[in-house]
Order: sequence, then C-alpha cells, then structure tokens
Amino acid sequence: MKIRQSTLQDVPNIMTIINDAKAYLASQNIDQWQNGYPNEEQVKNDIEKEESYVVVNDENQLMATSMFTLRKEPTYKEVIDGKWIIPEEETYGVIHRLAIKKEYRKLGLATFLFDEFHQQLKYKNIKSLKIDTHEENLGMQSLIKKLGYQYCGIIYTSYNAKRLAFEKIIS
Repeated sequence: MKIRQSTLQDVPNIMTIINDAKAYLASQNIDQWQNGYPNEEQVKNDIEKEESYVVVNDENQLMATSMFTLRKEPTYKEVIDGKWIIPEEETYGVIHRLAIKKEYRKLGLATFLFDEFHQQLKYKNIKSLKIDTHEENLGMQSLIKKLGYQYCGIIYTSYNAKRLAFEKIIS
C-alpha cells in the first residue's frame, strides 16, 4: 500500500470513492457532502494544483483519497468561539475531501493519510495541520481527536455551512 499524487486518469475512481462517502454520510443522517460537493470539477482542480492524493494497494486499486495543501484556507480566517493555536499568518497544512472506499473502511487508511501529511509538514518544518468537519460527523471527530488534534472553534464554509475546526501541532 502506498500514497501517491492523483492523476486525471484517477478521477472516475476518486468520484466512486467520494460517492461512497456521500452515501455513507447520508445513511448516517449527516448532511455533509449532500449538496453536490465535492464534485468532479473540484477533484480535477485539486489534481491540477497537485493537491490530490490517493492510497493504492499492491494491485494499484484506489482505496482512499484526500486533498492536502499548504495554501491558506480562506474560510479559516475567522474562527468563532475559539482561535487557532498557530496564528493564521503562519504557513500550515490543510486536509479536505478525505474519503475511504467502502470496502476498505476501518483498515486505518485515514490514519495512514494523516501520517503521510504530518511527515510532509515535518520535513518542511511546518508546525500546523488544520482540518474542519461537520458537527455530526462523529467518526471523523473521533479519529482526529485520537490523532492529537485540538478543537479550535467554528468556521463557516464558502457556502455558509457550519463546521468544527481542529488543529494539530506537528513536532
């Protein structure tokens, strides 16, 4: 199993994984990703910016996907009822659109992706990784808390959806 940057040839398989995640969230009555986001255009944009990653198994089948960037997240400028640990002006990593293909859930692939992104940040001497998630997405909240992320407050997405913001200090 390995992580690599996504290519445009991966888009159909990435969309299958994202659609699996959308269905899973809907089955849990979580309205995250139920409004047409993320979509194929967004995934292609991530790939063109070299910010899309996939986990592949030994048979080169896509198992998981995530977006990871060092670009500032505009919606992270304002945190309500809290604040970031590392100031917003400093460089930080951001994870979005993390999804696991349904037959590979519960195998530690999300942790595998987080570990890779933590290592990339450590290598570049960047001390913060930020992420947000839906307030009802208890699975993601449980994972990021287990990985040492701290709750920092509330942010609102570009489409005005409330999200819980978390940050981990990378050392």
